[in-house]
Amino acid sequence: MELVKSISGFLWDYVLLFGLVGVGIYTTILLRFPQFTRVFPAFRDLIARIKRGEKSEDGRMTPFQSLATAIAAQVGTGNIVGVASAIAAGGPGAALWMILSAFFGMATIFAEAVLAQIYRHETPSGELVGGPAYYIRNGLNSKALSMIFAIFTVIALGIVGIMVQSNSVVGSMTKSFGIPGPWITVALLAVVGVILTGGMDRIAVFSEKVVPVMAFVYVAGSFIILVMNIQNFLPALQMIFTSAFTPQAIGGGVLGITIQETIRYGVARGLFSNEAGMGSTPHSHAVAHTDHPAEQGFISMIGVFISTFVICTSTVMINLVSGSYDAGISAAEMSKTATVMTQSAFASGFGNFGEAFLSFSLASFALTTIVGWYFFAESNVKILFNDSKFFVVAFKVVSLSFLVVGTLLPPDLIWAMSDLFTGLMALPNIVALILLAKQAQWLLNDYDRKVANGKLYWPTVEELPRRGRK
Repeated sequence: MELVKSISGFLWDYVLLFGLVGVGIYTTILLRFPQFTRVFPAFRDLIARIKRGEKSEDGRMTPFQSLATAIAAQVGTGNIVGVASAIAAGGPGAALWMILSAFFGMATIFAEAVLAQIYRHETPSGELVGGPAYYIRNGLNSKALSMIFAIFTVIALGIVGIMVQSNSVVGSMTKSFGIPGPWITVALLAVVGVILTGGMDRIAVFSEKVVPVMAFVYVAGSFIILVMNIQNFLPALQMIFTSAFTPQAIGGGVLGITIQETIRYGVARGLFSNEAGMGSTPHSHAVAHTDHPAEQGFISMIGVFISTFVICTSTVMINLVSGSYDAGISAAEMSKTATVMTQSAFASGFGNFGEAFLSFSLASFALTTIVGWYFFAESNVKILFNDSKFFVVAFKVVSLSFLVVGTLLPPDLIWAMSDLFTGLMALPNIVALILLAKQAQWLLNDYDRKVANGKLYWPTVEELPRRGRK
């Protein structure tokens, strides 16, 4: 346990912290700050597609379904428990660094999405499949690094990740409603089993129906808490900005937090919650049917915006304005109660219903994350076993089995394992993004050229710039 924590701590606090932020800054400059110019037009385009009632062909998703599946994975227990832990351990200022990391992460996720689109693969059954393993193998021409990424992803998302989420669901529902754990496990297994056995099409339909409702209900509940405590809104903002640069000024120095810790916890939890650069969400963006890869790149940035700017920020604000975050308690003591901090915030406004509401939200977030992460892991099973249907079916059984196992293990153990394997998964993807970022830039410029000429069509892989070739 201590070894796993030490390795994952080093990965997230140093290697990934600098690696993911560095890639975000690099791609932001290379792509000319797409966060300012591309996100809101992408919102308009997405709304227009939804209004048209856009449908997908078999084996593909619409851009909205791909985004919903990505958000299903991004919006999990980390947006509630993880964010509370970040401000408990790093102070309110961690929220500012969390948002800043998400800002740069939007450029990173654009690069991931367009590369996943251009290097995607069609299986013998006609399904599209893609992700970092495919752009590492075909873009970097590195089969070894591709296989390493695929193995870590299968373990991180399809096994350990599913255990984390099932453990959270059972623990939360048992505590709030008093339902025996085995009954919740059986119900969760049945629901997830029905969704997964329907393949990509059923996952897409589930995501586009459930995710928007889930996110809206949680944000609406948070907004009500915020309105009920509106007198504390400006002091909370002041606390965030003050603590971001001088954390010792909060609580008379009792927090015991340095600015390095504030930055570290904010950035690390922000990146963990929106998954930009980790290599997970490109799997859903790869299968979207669009006229040009850049279109899905623009839409992918919306996922980071919703996950961090909307949902994580909602969690931060209700904890600060409701008083569930207490600046008079040391960071060490606060961290021990971080998991109930957000629950207390909702209870302060809604009483017992507030605790039940949060438990239901956690369960919903965890359920959608299980579905999203399974889909991502399955894409890597396909590249590892050459699209074998037998191994895909076998992996469904394995994942559902570990869903049950996850409810029986100590939460600390599986969370530590999750941090470790998601960190290891991200490393090959960071290498690929650094080396293939110029191709993402070319695809963005290609899109702009074709839009200017009034004729938008799909580019070919052969047109992409390669090392040693202009």
